[in-house]
Amino acid sequence: MTAIAIWHNPRCSKSRAVLALLQERGVEPQVRRYLEVPPNEKELREVLDMLGGPAIGMMRTGEPLFAELELTKDAPDEVLIAAMAAHPKLIERPLAMADGRAVLGRPPERVLELLED
Repeated sequence: MTAIAIWHNPRCSKSRAVLALLQERGVEPQVRRYLEVPPNEKELREVLDMLGGPAIGMMRTGEPLFAELELTKDAPDEVLIAAMAAHPKLIERPLAMADGRAVLGRPPERVLELLED
């Protein structure tokens, strides 16, 4: 079975739904409560590479902190990565990773893509 890791926020309904979907299928993912154990810039870059998109795609742009930090949707990836590393609250969740691939669990069913070969 594929080993899956998720960056999880137990206060987020989508994050809880992803965890439940995996567990219903007999998968016990490695759970990282990313607000308590924030990823560093290197880890964020690795996940971005797996997602295959720009940094803005994994950011909570509606979070008030995004505006407070004067971030913009067209800011360079390095600026956004540094902001997420310093303020993990800005990371969109849940993120699930397996076998060099990553998906954003919105909708939660997207995580099931990681179980497919």
